Amino acid sequence: MRRAILLACFFCSIQGWAQMETEVYLFDLDFSNGKPALSNPKNISNNPGYDNQPSFWDDDHVLFASTRDEQTDVIQFNVSEGSTSSWLTYTTTGSEYSPLRVPGKRAISAIRLDVDGLQRLYEYDLKNSTSEPLSEIKIGYHVWFDKEVLVATVLVQNRMDLVVIDLEEDTHTTVFQNVGRSLHRIPGSDLVSFISKKNSVWEIRSLDPATGNTQKIANTYGQEEDISWLDGHTIITGSGKRLLTLHTNAEDADWETVMAFGLEEINNISRIAISPNGKRLAFVAEESPAKIIQKQVEAFNSRNLDAFVSCYTENVKVQRFPNEKMYQGNDKMRENYERFFENVKQSSVEVVNRIVLGNMIIDEERTMVDGREGHQVAIYKVESGRIASMTFVFPDGPLTDAETIVQEQLYAYNNRDIDAFAETYSEGIELYSFPNSLNSKGKSKLIQQYGAFFDSTPDLHCEIQNRIVIGNKVIDHESVTVNGRIIEAIAIYEVENGEIAKVTFIQ
Repeated sequence: MRRAILLACFFCSIQGWAQMETEVYLFDLDFSNGKPALSNPKNISNNPGYDNQPSFWDDDHVLFASTRDEQTDVIQFNVSEGSTSSWLTYTTTGSEYSPLRVPGKRAISAIRLDVDGLQRLYEYDLKNSTSEPLSEIKIGYHVWFDKEVLVATVLVQNRMDLVVIDLEEDTHTTVFQNVGRSLHRIPGSDLVSFISKKNSVWEIRSLDPATGNTQKIANTYGQEEDISWLDGHTIITGSGKRLLTLHTNAEDADWETVMAFGLEEINNISRIAISPNGKRLAFVAEESPAKIIQKQVEAFNSRNLDAFVSCYTENVKVQRFPNEKMYQGNDKMRENYERFFENVKQSSVEVVNRIVLGNMIIDEERTMVDGREGHQVAIYKVESGRIASMTFVFPDGPLTDAETIVQEQLYAYNNRDIDAFAETYSEGIELYSFPNSLNSKGKSKLIQQYGAFFDSTPDLHCEIQNRIVIGNKVIDHESVTVNGRIIEAIAIYEVENGEIAKVTFIQ
């Protein structure tokens, strides 16, 4: 069992808009001991489909793009009243995205994607409900520097370039190539921040729109490109279920997690916006991966091929555990399941157990195909609101009392008894990261690693949150306490001849 010893090592060691299921969340924002604290959460979109790109009209109103009637329009949420107050656009010839308040006017600007394929920035007068294009160039994202000057990303071939647009002078000047979508006025300055994607390590940079000069501020957190500013020196970003901050005026500053969300509904946080008074924060989160999996289960059971296939990415990988390729691609999936539905009169899947860990979902399924009952496990990986891979585990291993030996090693692990622990493993024990990356082989190596780990971890304890047993395999959702921290992982144990011969870990 690799479990927490290798997990601990991990701690040390369009350009268009994808129409995935997303929601906009709003929080009250306060500071405790210099750190941001969020409270009073609200799902202010609460709408099937795409809800994204929030910005604040003022301290009490949030703008965002939302789907209705098969198109995307701009909606305004009234925070004080606690309800969506009004739709601001309804353009039957296109959809609006990335709404912002136009300085000094009762108007908003938004990117319109017209049905004829044109993508332009429009201004919408809220007094008389009229609209007009602000520029003819193909703008991806924008921020207002003042009432006449915009900083925008412009689509050029397969990248976005940073452009300063002067509406009064009718000029546009490219100042940087290959940038991201996150553009913000830096509080207390005459600068705009943007994301540089020129190098493998992405950078947060500042731009002086008057001169075109840019300077590096910091590296992004991994390749998370959505940031916002809590104040003139503090950047906030999202990653998975976490919010992180970076203090740019601190020496040797690094990203620090300030909040982690346990809610299943909040995943892959992006598009963060801060109210003008700094007392509210909005962000976008993808729907629960489990909800996406359930959609495809229901689509399968209703034999709705279009709905079923739409749950998967274009390049979806379908394999037999651990990584034996069955087929790849959305078209191949459609072909296979179309043939299946034609040849099978009755079919259904019942999920009898489900393990959820981040964007990984493991379903224990009871199948029924023309009266024949089956048992299988499906391991799903969800990326950007779609299923990117599906790995089947079948009960085709040697018959064995797998659960008993796995439970014995758990007792030994929690007692930190290295001899009893090692006794449950075969001499050639192999430890893998999912799907098939070998990390360790042999009992002597296991004893060496875990012996030192047991000695250095007095509070070590593992609890099983959920368990699936299929053939000679035991799949455990584990919660492990390690030196005051709790680490979650999934372990897939394979038992042969009464010993654990292989373990595959999913983190």
